[in-house]
This record gives sequence, structure tokens and C-alpha cells, in this order.
Amino acid sequence: MPSVVEPKPGVDMGRVLVTVTVENADDRKRASAGAIPPEAVRRVAVGCLVDSGATFLCLPESLVEQLGLDFHRVREARTVSGPMSLKVYGGAIIEVQGRSCHAEVMALPEGRQPLLGQIPLETLDWWIDTKNHRLVGNPEHGGEWMADIF
Repeated sequence: MPSVVEPKPGVDMGRVLVTVTVENADDRKRASAGAIPPEAVRRVAVGCLVDSGATFLCLPESLVEQLGLDFHRVREARTVSGPMSLKVYGGAIIEVQGRSCHAEVMALPEGRQPLLGQIPLETLDWWIDTKNHRLVGNPEHGGEWMADIF
């Protein structure tokens, strides 16, 4: 059963919040091969603030550890608290409103708001509808999920 971290109603008014399901890609592959049962796939569902100023999907370190993702590198990041060195992990499959992709995850210090950043938004072809506080399919693609290759 996935862990769920829900957005806080009332506190998050005026912002775009979505539930993002994150799975360990290696676990999913092993489950598909019959090496582990499907219920053993490590996954979490987390309420994320949609933030086009963030680059990655950003989750608190404890959720990244719970997922068992593979460490890739440390990356310098500019944050509201100033510059920080943050860890980047791979091997995640994320799903947002029925669309899924492989993604890197940046680990945040505990207590920070989970963020859905620009790279997964572009990969999933979601646009931010700030007026109605939601994600919508890219209007340049008729709302359908499409990749641009030029």
C-alpha cells in the first residue's frame, strides 16, 4: 500500500497542488519479471506543489529513502534559504493525473514542501493553469500528451 502525504486544505489556497505517485523503477521491473510480488514495489503518493521554478521532482529525504532510489550525484541548488548541495537520485517512475514517466528526484531537507518541477512537467506535457489552480494538457497539442521533436 502506498504512503500518502496529502496537501493541506485551506493552507494551500491559490497554489496548484497535485498528487504524484512515485515508484521504484527497479522494483517494478522485478515485479513484472515475477521476482517480487507486485505489492512489494516501493511507492508513495505525495501532495506536491507545482513549481515551474524548480527543476526536478523534489521530495523530502525520508521519502526518497523509503523508495530506495539509486543515488546519482550531488548538485548545487539555489533555494529560498540560499545555496545548498542536494542529492539527486534516479530510478523513479512518476505518475501525475494518469501520465507517467521515468524521472530523477532531488532530495530535500525534512519539513520542506514536495515540489513538482519543470523537467517532469515538460516530459508529461502538462501546463500550469494558474487561474483555475490546476494542471492541464498542453494547449499547443490540443490537450493531448505529445512530444516535440525538432
